[in-house]
Amino acid sequence: MVSRENNKRAALHEKLQLLRSITNSHALNKTSIIVDATKYIGELKQKVERLNQDIAAAQTSSHQNHPLPLVTVETLEKGFLINVYLNRSCPGLLVSILEAFEELSLDVHEARVSCTDCFRLEAVSGENEEEGESIDAQVVKQAVMQAIKNWSESTN
Repeated sequence: MVSRENNKRAALHEKLQLLRSITNSHALNKTSIIVDATKYIGELKQKVERLNQDIAAAQTSSHQNHPLPLVTVETLEKGFLINVYLNRSCPGLLVSILEAFEELSLDVHEARVSCTDCFRLEAVSGENEEEGESIDAQVVKQAVMQAIKNWSESTN
């Protein structure tokens, strides 16, 4: 029974020392270590809030500073991450972009789309392995931009 108590006490002491080192606390007793950890968590929460505000501000300014559409294509291990943003609703644009994917023989594995107040598309696609030809991110971006241009011309 005493051994079990000693094991619990040793485990608690080890966890408090770990907490003390993570929070850079110089406290020696349990209560002070926990108070320092609470302050540290509060500071981390404030940093997260500031970072979220900075991200929101950066996104807002990037949308205002860039003539739209905003199209980015990142190469993944087997495919692409494609993001499209326009600051207005664009009925029919999704179909045009999906047709461009089809022409490139890209299979859409996952997609998130919003067409309410603005058009947002985030798609993860992979190359159709049966086609054999490899394409790069720039080709995908040009195809998406051309699809947007064609759609825009057809709606005006």
